Amino acid sequence: MTDAFRKAWEEQHPEGTVIYHDLTANPVPHISAAAHTAGFADPATHTPEQATAFAERVKLIEELEQADAVLIGAPMYNYSIPSTLKAWLDNVILMGRTIGVDAPSAKGTPATVVASRGGSYAPGTPREGYEYVQNYLQAVLGDAAGLELEFIVPELTMAPHNPAMSDLVPLYEASRDKAHADATVKAKELAERLASNAA
Repeated sequence: MTDAFRKAWEEQHPEGTVIYHDLTANPVPHISAAAHTAGFADPATHTPEQATAFAERVKLIEELEQADAVLIGAPMYNYSIPSTLKAWLDNVILMGRTIGVDAPSAKGTPATVVASRGGSYAPGTPREGYEYVQNYLQAVLGDAAGLELEFIVPELTMAPHNPAMSDLVPLYEASRDKAHADATVKAKELAERLASNAA
């Protein structure tokens, strides 16, 4: 789904720059005590360890702040987001800069999250109460960081692989096809909107 979004975006926005992080192939380091505490201290007082760790955080934060738009692939792993995505979030969420102020530094940036999951956690389903991907990302990126957040949610992705879910394959296929279409439409709309804002 993220590939479909990216391709549609690049077709509409060929002069744009895409910064791509494959957090599976090249994970961001999980936040250390030095990187975390450095965010609350005067840079002049940073130890060498804090300075090095914080510099890596700042690179990721500045990428977020300078982005015209953000696209995140967030598959559900055991009811939540992958630890690699959590590591990226822990690095870019900085109290007093990206959250915790009246005007967070990336506030208003459009962000699309493709939140895929093996089953269904939609409202009214038996597992609705176990949906911690959209709820968490809405709290962190939408409510705290002020990003303009939208979700694309392909569901039942395990149906083709789990014999116990074989009856759900048609629903999975419908969800997949809708998500692909949504990704393409949202990417085109966003590229057009940003182009008109820049004009």
